[in-house]
Formats: sequence, structure tokens, C-alpha cells
Amino acid sequence: MVHYGLIGCGMMGREHIQNINLLPSGKVSVVYDPVAELAESAATLAQEAHVADTLDELLAHPDLDAVVIVSPNYLHVEQLQKIAATRPVPILCEKPLYTRPEDAAVLDAVFKDYPHPVWVAMEYRYMPPVAALIAQAEQATGGIKMLTIREHRFPFLPKVGDWNRFNAKTGGTLVEKCCHFFDLMRHILKDEPIRVMASAGQSLNHIDERYDGQTPDIWDNGYVILDFANGARAMLELCMFAEGSKYQEEISAVGPKGKIEALVPGPGRFWPKLLGEPPVPKLIISPRAPKGPYVSEIPVDPTLLEAGDHNGSTFYQHQRFNAVIRGEGDVEVTLLDGARAVQIGLAAQESARTGQAISL
Repeated sequence: MVHYGLIGCGMMGREHIQNINLLPSGKVSVVYDPVAELAESAATLAQEAHVADTLDELLAHPDLDAVVIVSPNYLHVEQLQKIAATRPVPILCEKPLYTRPEDAAVLDAVFKDYPHPVWVAMEYRYMPPVAALIAQAEQATGGIKMLTIREHRFPFLPKVGDWNRFNAKTGGTLVEKCCHFFDLMRHILKDEPIRVMASAGQSLNHIDERYDGQTPDIWDNGYVILDFANGARAMLELCMFAEGSKYQEEISAVGPKGKIEALVPGPGRFWPKLLGEPPVPKLIISPRAPKGPYVSEIPVDPTLLEAGDHNGSTFYQHQRFNAVIRGEGDVEVTLLDGARAVQIGLAAQESARTGQAISL
């Protein structure tokens, strides 16, 4: 049995607990959140975990084999440093790994000789329709030349302390939200971007909100284009006032042989009941010759859909991380992966701010 400590007990923290509960060899034994009510509720969800009053108390807990960090973005680096200095154990850290350019060197130093596995939570890789696209993309396309990811979704949800309304605490939308997609691009193309161009801004969301007299500055839409070293191009289209869409994510990859697409619905709890059952994810393969798309449904286990908002991917990620802790398998989303995704997001933020292409 792997005993976990959970840092951060908000909505995503609860999703991690629900999925660890489904593991035959996983249990959340101790939780910490500065908001006592959240910590108590999470402890109950975890089947009577211990509630730590401080991070130090969590790290001193006797039943602690691994830590899951699900705190606000701007706290990740400080908490990673604390774990490394106080009680080095395996870590799964939610994205983004960090939010400021100077943090990259700090984490390089912290983890240079770290004796345990560290996994960065990039759940989107493990959504069943996305995983199917990744597995079949090379054969379907004959080598990807163009990769497009579209996310049309709901606005940022309320968070404790409203930290996700401001660039200073999130890293900006193209870091906070979109590092997932930059990770997917690198992973799918098996290549590194060399140039980033972006146009983005805040058009509708949160403009009328005020927090301590401050107006949110978090962006809600944008385009990002990336040139990759081996000649492929990738584009992200993000809109966070498009919750009426049938599918939340649409990914397409095109090459000399054809096109492959994954269509992924958003969280089922947001689907209007009057419209019936939520959409089922789809995989579409469209060869150039002979023409004609092949459409497959990629259903997700209903138990996993009930355990979170990410189409079962949080469970599959934990399944693999749990195996790594037990000495079976390797880390699939490394510190380097997490850092590169943030680097691209920060470059995209800068490109959109200045109107200039950024070389990586």
C-alpha cells in the first residue's frame, strides 16, 4: 500500500483523492490545506485521513510514502523546496511546475540529485481519446506536419482566495491553462519548438470583478503558433467563453497520408440534462486515399467519469505514478517535461504582450 500526503484540498485536490481511492494499492493518509473546512472535508473523502495543521506536520506524518501537490500555482516551488529539504519522497506535482522564469534554475538545483521519482501532472496525455490519437498518429498521418489543438470551454472557476484571477499568481493563462497543450505538442511530435508566436487577451471574462480593489488581468482567449525544429507546425486555439460547445477539446494531426482527430467532451456535470446523455469521445481517421473518414467512439469508464472532470485521465496518471513508486515502470512526465511546457507558456505570454515572435 502506498500512503499519500495531499497538499491542497480544493476541487482538483478532491479529484486526486477520488482517483487514489480507486487504486488497489493507494491511500491518502494525511492532508493539508490552510482552509480548515476544505482539509476536513478532504480527509473525510479520503476515508478518515489525518488532517495536518501545517506542511511540516504533513511531512512528519509516519504513514507517508509520496506527496501530491495540488496547491495554487505560485506555491509549488516553495513547497517543492520544502519537501526536498525536509523529507524527500516521491512527488506528483500539479501543473504548472513553476510560474516565473527565474524558478527554472531554482528547481534545477533542488532536484539535481534528488533520490526519488518526481512526476508532473499532465493529465491530458491520458484522456482515452487523446491517448488513442497519440498511439495511432504516426501510422494515420505518415509523419505529422501540422498539429492543431482547440479548446473551447467554460471560464475559470472560482478558487479559494481568487488566486486564479491574476497573472502574478498563475503565470498567466498561457502557462496556467495551456502548459497542458504545449506538453501534448512536444509529446505528440517528439520534438522541441524553436519559435513561438501568440496573440491573446482578456475580452469578456472577469472584467467586472474586483478583488481588494484590483481588476483581474487573466486572459480568456488566444492563438499560439509554434515552429518545431524538424519542420512541423503546431497551433493552439483557446476560447474560455465557449462552454456551449459539444466538444471541449478537438485535436487534429495531419501528414502526407492523412488526418487523425480526437474529439473530447468537457466535464459531464456541466452538460445540460435536457440534452440527454453527454457526448462520447471520438477518434476520426481520414486517409487521403481512398477518401472517407473512419469514426470510432472511445467511451470512458463511468466510474472514472464520476471520479473527476478529466475523462478518466487522472486515474490513469495515478495508476502509472503508483506503479513507479512501487518500482514498476518509469516516470512518464518528467521535471524536464514540466519545465519545457512552462517555458513555452511564458514565451507565448511574452509574444502576445509584445507582438513579437519569441525564439526558444
